[in-house]
Amino acid sequence: MPKSLKNFIFTINIILLSSLFVLIFMFTTYLHTSLAEKNAIKHANAVSNQVFTSMYQVMKKGWSRDDLNEFMHSLRENFNDSNYVINIYRGNLVKELFGSVTETKKDAIVETALLNGKKETISEEGNLRNLLPLNARTECLRCHVNAKVGDTLGVIEVQQNLISIIKETFLEYVYFFLIVLPLFAFAAFVASRYTTAKITNSLKLFNNKVQNINSLKDFKEFDSTEIDLKFEEVNQIIANVNLLAQKLKSIAVDKDLLEFEVQLLDKFIITSDVVKDWRDYIGELLIDINQVMPTYTLMTIFRVGDDQFEVDIFWYGIPEAHVKEKFEQYVRNEVKQTDHFLGYTDYTIRHNISEHGTCINIAHYENFAHRTKSLFLDTPKIGGIVGLSVQSDIAIDPVKHIVIDSILTTMANLVGSVKAINKYTNDLEYYAAHDPLTGLFNQRIFNDLLEYEIKRAHRHNYTFALLVIDCDNFKPINDRYGHAFGDIFLQEFSRLLSENKRDEDILSRYGGDEFTIILPECDLEGAIAIASKIVAAIEDFKLLASDKDYVSVTASVGISIYPTHAQTQKELFLIADSMMYKVKEEGKNGIRIPSENDILSVVKEQKAKSALLVDAVANNRIFPYFQPIRTTISGKVEIHELLMRIEIDGKTIPAYEFIEVAESMSMINRMDLMVIENAFKKINEENYQGILFINLSPKSLVVGNYADSITKLVNKYNIAKDKIVFEITERETVKNFSILEKFVINLKMAGYKFAIDDFGSGFSSFHYIKKFPIDYLKIDGEFIVNINKDKQDRAFVHSILTLAKELNVKTVAEFVEDEEIVETLREMGVDYLQGFHIGKPQNTFLN
Repeated sequence: MPKSLKNFIFTINIILLSSLFVLIFMFTTYLHTSLAEKNAIKHANAVSNQVFTSMYQVMKKGWSRDDLNEFMHSLRENFNDSNYVINIYRGNLVKELFGSVTETKKDAIVETALLNGKKETISEEGNLRNLLPLNARTECLRCHVNAKVGDTLGVIEVQQNLISIIKETFLEYVYFFLIVLPLFAFAAFVASRYTTAKITNSLKLFNNKVQNINSLKDFKEFDSTEIDLKFEEVNQIIANVNLLAQKLKSIAVDKDLLEFEVQLLDKFIITSDVVKDWRDYIGELLIDINQVMPTYTLMTIFRVGDDQFEVDIFWYGIPEAHVKEKFEQYVRNEVKQTDHFLGYTDYTIRHNISEHGTCINIAHYENFAHRTKSLFLDTPKIGGIVGLSVQSDIAIDPVKHIVIDSILTTMANLVGSVKAINKYTNDLEYYAAHDPLTGLFNQRIFNDLLEYEIKRAHRHNYTFALLVIDCDNFKPINDRYGHAFGDIFLQEFSRLLSENKRDEDILSRYGGDEFTIILPECDLEGAIAIASKIVAAIEDFKLLASDKDYVSVTASVGISIYPTHAQTQKELFLIADSMMYKVKEEGKNGIRIPSENDILSVVKEQKAKSALLVDAVANNRIFPYFQPIRTTISGKVEIHELLMRIEIDGKTIPAYEFIEVAESMSMINRMDLMVIENAFKKINEENYQGILFINLSPKSLVVGNYADSITKLVNKYNIAKDKIVFEITERETVKNFSILEKFVINLKMAGYKFAIDDFGSGFSSFHYIKKFPIDYLKIDGEFIVNINKDKQDRAFVHSILTLAKELNVKTVAEFVEDEEIVETLREMGVDYLQGFHIGKPQNTFLN
């Protein structure tokens, strides 16, 4: 368990001082005892000398036995209360003359002293014995006639009890220390308190500094250099802690900044809402940034075309007029200094406000520090500068600098992606409605406009005409001079048609070398006049080829009039188209107006197809065919597309010959279910494990119980739902889009997948991909066939692939007719390939 440093230091001090006290006590006791012993010896010597002197003085006068007894009695009296014991021993020479006297028994030490006549001082068992020999002098020989000078006549022994002396001295010393000890303890306490106070006060200061760190700002203000713990080693520890803090300051990140960095990653998720309302998104981003770092502005300068760019300034608050002017001047300077903007000055600066309750004044602006980042792309031609303005002290902060760079990177990628997607979307929307080669309306828009014109003519009660025009003998030109020249020829052909129609007429490229013109408020005579003018102009048209020869064509034109010849879009086109083929059959280069028999023939043909469908459904002659779709990378066939065929009298009729009739008769949903069930049977028979694409028209999808019917078939034949991909086609526009949307989402949630067929053939493709959870895009084959010959087709496919990657959708290229196209599509990153070069439809999954 952790202990208090203060108590620990105090305890250590007390222990150290107590130990010192004990050592001093022991040492002084030892010194005092030794001194007492030395003093005792010294005192014993003095006593011995005193006795010797006294005895010598008496003996020098000559003494009797009585004198000796009196002398001894006197000694006993004098030293009776002392710790001295005095013994006098006679030597043999004295005994020979004067006889023996009563004396203490001699021991070996006394005998030795009598023999050698040397002084001895011996300390043993707490007693001190001082033996002083009485050696004969000249004057002693008068009485001691039997002795000579130097002979030992006797020994004076002075014994002293050292234990009593030391004990007495020790007790006195102890009493002294007992008196001094409280003073010493008090001094030790004061010294300990003083020492610990110095350390603990400094530690408290250090602790308070650490506890006051609640943010990155507090941490960066942390400084412990002024703290002195009075000990060099401890101060070194504090110095190292301060050094560590200084190093961490350069890499430490505030928690709020770290969380913001994580949130910033989420900001890069581009959704349709972000693309649509990207300015609102950047404005919200500016508010979020200000939660962790005061930021005044965000700026985007982006090129949106070869000579166009947009400037947006996002203010956190409402700027003063002078501030706005200064910042606009800064933006203009940025534009001038950037080569990618080519010095263009014709642009508009758009100001956006995030917080209307905040004001940005000139004082704020003078503290602005601008940071920018550039992003420029060659394909598509999108690029620009993003920037932000923060306080100057924030701009130089190394950690904030990283955050600023992250913000700018996110903005550059976000706005750049939005601009790129917008450009791709605009291009896709344009090419969805227009033929990429000629710039004319395409087939899909033509059908919509023709239907609209029928409604308008009916509402206003007027007639209009439809021309179907085919370029005669175009295929030989294309085969001889190549597709590049053929494209140029078709462009010139379409220009010629445009020059010879009225301004209000609607010209479209229906497909290949077939064109249509809707002539609003035009009767039969007017239609014939315009058609004749076009035929004559085309007959006179010549184009110089690469071999220096002039190439020319003629035109076959079929005419139908609303409401004279037909009152529906399909019949009106069928009649005009049929008349165009009649012209071709009759020698080309002409005009054909339908007769009553022509109209009856067209109607009869339609009825024949209707009867064919009724018979096929009634007798279950709806058969599944499967066209392989292989991966671009591995070349493995992983998918088959389900195609519908009718077999009558050994003849196989493809779907394009009867699909429109089936839809007009409302039989298509029943036929779809029949071919699906027959396909499921084939899956079980051949144990097919791949993915199956199923074509469904929007009209079938909105049938009330259609989803339930499909689910029953899936369950009946135990088919994995994730192996089924429904293709939404654009042959018919859905009137009630919400019903279709609900249908698709419900099936998606059930586990099925979806694809958009013929993507790019109509604008609804983009509506579908925006609204529906799509897994695959099948690129319209019209863009694939000439991808190696037509830059516009290639650019269009590239745009689709970019969009698909952004949305994480797989792509399938249709109409893959040769290996050259395969290589191109592989390089461009298409996921799957489909076409006659890959494999033709057959009635089995087996190769």
